[in-house]
Amino acid sequence: MQKEMTEKGRLLNEKGELNEAGYATSLIKDYCRRDIKANSLRIKEWDYYLIYDDNYGLALTVSDNSYMGLMSVSWIDFNAPCETTKSEIILMPKGRTNLPATSVSGNVEFHNKNLHMQFKNNGQQRHLTVNYRNFIDDKTLSADLILDDVPKDSMVIATPYKEDRKAFYYNQKINCLRAQGYVSVGNEGYRFERTKAFGVLDWGRGVWTYSNTWYWSSLSTEVGGKRFGFNLGYGFGDTSNASENMLFVDGIAHKLSEVTFNIPLKEDGSEDYMKPWTFTSDDNRVNLTFEPIIDRSALIDLKLVCSDQHQVFGRFSGTVILDDGSPFELENLLGFAEKVHNKW
Repeated sequence: MQKEMTEKGRLLNEKGELNEAGYATSLIKDYCRRDIKANSLRIKEWDYYLIYDDNYGLALTVSDNSYMGLMSVSWIDFNAPCETTKSEIILMPKGRTNLPATSVSGNVEFHNKNLHMQFKNNGQQRHLTVNYRNFIDDKTLSADLILDDVPKDSMVIATPYKEDRKAFYYNQKINCLRAQGYVSVGNEGYRFERTKAFGVLDWGRGVWTYSNTWYWSSLSTEVGGKRFGFNLGYGFGDTSNASENMLFVDGIAHKLSEVTFNIPLKEDGSEDYMKPWTFTSDDNRVNLTFEPIIDRSALIDLKLVCSDQHQVFGRFSGTVILDDGSPFELENLLGFAEKVHNKW
């Protein structure tokens, strides 16, 4: 079932439960942290940006998980391939990070002795700046980037949890933002050109249950003069009302049903993330292969809190079917696919 939310209104009712579950192509429901009735330490909010072209990628995260905040920067070289990720952790922010209640406008800022990161959003463009001391050895990472030309449609989903009616995830993914600007690490710099670089925003607000696994894949590029992207994912919550799977062509969404990430296995039954994956769907509209380039993996195991992340960047080829039944061909297009397991 794919239930589209079409009426504006509050995200949560007076009990702190979702008024409506389903998908939309804009941020149609109003999120308000004060409406949440669950334990305040279960609230999780984040803004994640990925800016990339065929050569390099920069990932920026500001997250407030109530009992812990994580501010993270990743610089990825797809040619080498190699990557560096550094993070700043703060204890018990409990909403003091002041992440905006909407993605439409509003600013985000974090500052300590090592990292200054700011996301300014005036409703027309996003201005992202970063200064991270000792990012690689004694080298500072600096970035100044502009994201604009927001596509008409984006992926929005309101997902409940069967086991806890006060738990939910309200999520927007904006693909195919135009991106431009520079990143420097020490004396070496790189410029993202507006005609070749794209940005993706993962805007998330919600109350999560303790143990979750999710799969997420994203691509933003240009094919034959058309901006093309997709958002694919599943794995947590009650998705009986809608999946988060969408294709985007020149800013228009094409809704998909259920998609499966087929990750190859090793002899011991564990996933072999660096072997080719395939992607299929129950409506036969997705038939993709994925050739990994680099696995940006991270494991934090503190027993009660655990995070096992594999964000794999690579190249997609194959065919997807648009809403009108026409095929759209992909050939060697750079994107990522990830599997993440959290106890948090």
